[in-house]
Amino acid sequence: MTNFTIHTEDSAPEASKEFVAKSIAANGRLPGLHGVMAEAPGLLEGYQKLHELFLDSSFDKDELTVVWQAINVENDCHYCVPAHTGIAKMMKVDDDITEALRNETPLPNARLEALRTFTLQLVRDRGYVSDDNVQAFLDAGYTQRNILEVILGYSQKIMSNYTNHLAKTPVDKVFEKFAWSRDDAAA
Repeated sequence: MTNFTIHTEDSAPEASKEFVAKSIAANGRLPGLHGVMAEAPGLLEGYQKLHELFLDSSFDKDELTVVWQAINVENDCHYCVPAHTGIAKMMKVDDDITEALRNETPLPNARLEALRTFTLQLVRDRGYVSDDNVQAFLDAGYTQRNILEVILGYSQKIMSNYTNHLAKTPVDKVFEKFAWSRDDAAA
């Protein structure tokens, strides 16, 4: 088994130090995921940039959460589901949305459910979403821009979900109370 280093501010490679400092400034601490990513400076920089770009997309806080958590749950990410549960609370996303995403139950409105459905189709079908499914997403009030922004959000989540799978990143203490596993969600 490969044990991945979870870098600290002191142990991070020199090329990652500015991104580690940026993470600490934004979060008040260095998240474990960012500590792992620091081993590859380009990965940490890219992740941070994609995060900023996705936050600046046309999606509101509920929609951002739907895209992130639909992907996190689909990819069975033990780290990102609890982290984004905490992030959703900080963003003041309704707990009904968060719980529906964590438990894979219907969302409280049809528009958000259409976003989750489209996001999962994109992930599961590796971008080969049928014309009918694209049209259903557009008919729900979304746009071509939104289609492309889902891809942006998925790009960010691939970086974090796959890093966490390989590194088995421990859930940060601040998010431990939101621990999640697919088995628990199904129960």
